[in-house]
Amino acid sequence: MDGGLLLDKPGGMTSNAALQQARRAIGAKKAGHAGTLDPLATGLLILLFGEATKLAGLLLDGDKEYIATLKLGERTTTADAEGEVVERKDFSLGKLDEAIARFTGDILQTPPMHSALKRDGVPLYKLARRGETVDRPARKVRISQLEALGCDGPLLRLRVRCSKGTYIRTLAEDIGVALGTVAHLAGLRRTASGSFRVEDAVPLERVSREAVLPLGALLDGMPRAELDTAAEARLRNGQALQISGLEDGVCAVYGRDGALIGLAYSDHDSLRAKRLININKS
Repeated sequence: MDGGLLLDKPGGMTSNAALQQARRAIGAKKAGHAGTLDPLATGLLILLFGEATKLAGLLLDGDKEYIATLKLGERTTTADAEGEVVERKDFSLGKLDEAIARFTGDILQTPPMHSALKRDGVPLYKLARRGETVDRPARKVRISQLEALGCDGPLLRLRVRCSKGTYIRTLAEDIGVALGTVAHLAGLRRTASGSFRVEDAVPLERVSREAVLPLGALLDGMPRAELDTAAEARLRNGQALQISGLEDGVCAVYGRDGALIGLAYSDHDSLRAKRLININKS
């Protein structure tokens, strides 16, 4: 079982729990995913089975899109709805457009303590649960789209398109501060990851082998190279191939029969293997 599945993850479940339930449903031995979602969050989770797990790094790099619901006027211990409210404050939307503009483009974010980042091998969320706080270096992320969709009382809905590694909980808190109040993330739904959209995903109860995408479908839209049998053999043996006309960077490589060989890196007309599919399994 080699391929991927677009899952519409339900709320209240960890990404790993959803992955394992889907893995059992289709009978896959090896499984992974391309970007975790918090238990609170719903939406698109790309599951990978068998040889498709080798593509996780590439799929993780894609931009993500979310519909985020912020609750203005309340700050919590975890920056989301699972934490305890520790501060309440009046709020106003008078400077909403100005605040949103401040968070569009390249910005610096400080990762939250309630995150899976590790310090000396210990996840930060475990330190946070013990009441500990440690310094976290700010990271540069990119918000390519930030749009207000509407507000119902204290609940503000935003569409966010962002680079990998963006913490929407941190964005929620920072927008609250920019509005002169406090805020936390009340709800989150991932609507896209790279070129994949949640409209094409299946709910957990409808997971089946028929819903699994073939390996090649996971790389649609990527630059591609096609090799004959002799060239494939040389690539698999670690030799660089001289092929002109390819874009520099990572590309998908296919055999003459159309089967995915794997990923390779093109640099000045030289093609080298990056991550290849096991032909004994695919």
